[in-house]
Amino acid sequence: MPSLTRTQRQRGVRLSLYALFVLLVGGLVLVADREAIASNFFMREGFTENWQDFVTVGARNTVLYTLISFVGGFVLALVLVLMKLAPIAPFRWMATAYIELFRGLPALVVILFMAFGVPIAFGWRPPGGTIGAGLVALMLVAGAYMAETLRAGIEAVPKGQTEAARSLGMNGPWTMATVVMPQALRIVVPPLTNELVILIKDTSLLFVVGMAVNEKELTTMARDFMTSGPSTGTATSLVFACLLYLAITLPLTQLVAWLERRQKRSR
Repeated sequence: MPSLTRTQRQRGVRLSLYALFVLLVGGLVLVADREAIASNFFMREGFTENWQDFVTVGARNTVLYTLISFVGGFVLALVLVLMKLAPIAPFRWMATAYIELFRGLPALVVILFMAFGVPIAFGWRPPGGTIGAGLVALMLVAGAYMAETLRAGIEAVPKGQTEAARSLGMNGPWTMATVVMPQALRIVVPPLTNELVILIKDTSLLFVVGMAVNEKELTTMARDFMTSGPSTGTATSLVFACLLYLAITLPLTQLVAWLERRQKRSR
């Protein structure tokens, strides 16, 4: 009997794994209580009567909070990365300390600190009340992560680009703004898009600060519908929120994958 080639063995392993996956899924379908799943996770009234609030309030606020946090965090990240790359040592120390601090703290702790700790300690509350404080906290955390992403992108730009610009008489700031930064931004588009996806999910942490009815994001709305409304006592509202999160994040994750493939081909 002739021996199998390496390609044939790999194909056989893949087919075996596919068959095992199908068997596992089929077994779960057979043993599952479909009636209990339908009544607890897919209650019709929970979808038909709540969809408008979920889409026009919950999903809208989730996207709005994400965009505000991302734009604010990106501006902060630009300032931080320029400070970290500056020739002035105190600027580098301050930027490094900030980045390490906010990368090491959980986003939830920063949100609570900004919403409740800062007003108590300093008698000052960010614009927008507790929601505004939560968004500022997300900006602070996102800015720290995006600053490191931007730094990696700037350092990935060949040094010959900077040397060529300086040889043409361009000063340091102008070289950074017109030569280095545009190339760095193209490099870091995929990781920055990943940060955007993370921010979409981190907006769910804002439920801890309390919200008015028209300020609720998807997670808060789903939690409230679990205790009131047509699907009270079931997880239908959570399933609805999960589907909307996926509808927002999956296109972005596919965009990241496409951008990464495009960058590999360009290299």
